[in-house]
Amino acid sequence: MRKLIIILIILIATVTFIRTRSPLKAEERGAAADWAADVALYTDELPEWLVPLREAVYEQRLAAGEVVPIYRAAFERADGLPGAGRLDMRSRCDYLMGRAYQYFKIKDKAIEHYERAVADAVTSLEAQGSAIGWTNRAESLSQLCALKSTWWVMMNGTDVEKFAREALRFNPKNAKAQYLIASRWVYAPRPFNDIDKGVKMMRDILDGGNELEKDDLFNVYTALAYGHVKDNKKAEALHWIDKALSVYPSNQFVGVELKAELQG
Repeated sequence: MRKLIIILIILIATVTFIRTRSPLKAEERGAAADWAADVALYTDELPEWLVPLREAVYEQRLAAGEVVPIYRAAFERADGLPGAGRLDMRSRCDYLMGRAYQYFKIKDKAIEHYERAVADAVTSLEAQGSAIGWTNRAESLSQLCALKSTWWVMMNGTDVEKFAREALRFNPKNAKAQYLIASRWVYAPRPFNDIDKGVKMMRDILDGGNELEKDDLFNVYTALAYGHVKDNKKAEALHWIDKALSVYPSNQFVGVELKAELQG
């Protein structure tokens, strides 16, 4: 409730500022409106102690080895939780650490953390089904599909969408699960992708009143940028690259790699 109040205050202040200051140029008005809209799109439900790990992973200012102490501190907090929360938050920690290793192409370490994340998610789900349990399982499995053999992906890849749909059965507004279903159409290689379909699904996530956290918003913006890069729609791609960088300005994948692909 406190976070929602803060968001409303920010929005009211933004609107008041826009109305009372000297007239803005059209592009300035658009930027202000975009900023206010982005703030309103997400609310963070992560425990406070897990936020530094997520931020370190997505900001990409630190090497993977420098993220490890942040991961260990978060994992220790998760390990002290009671009940299924312990397994769910441990799984989340390992997923995030896997992402850090994966970006720096430390494949064996990334796989190790994703497999640990899957194992904790499975154990949690055996005790009780939940949106977070299915989401954790689907997210780590989706990243394993990017790292394992073609044969392994053929045997396990279709489970990503199946598990994401299980998460949606518990919570239809789960943006992470919706993103996993949509991302297949954006990121799969030709002829298995359908970028127009994926882009529409990503836009629907933004427009559908769903429960987005900060990383969800970044991931959707990045997918939209990637899809338009692949379609060689440079103006649209640059728009979504800028949107993604408004969430995590130092992210190297978007700010360096995706921009380089766009300009190439």
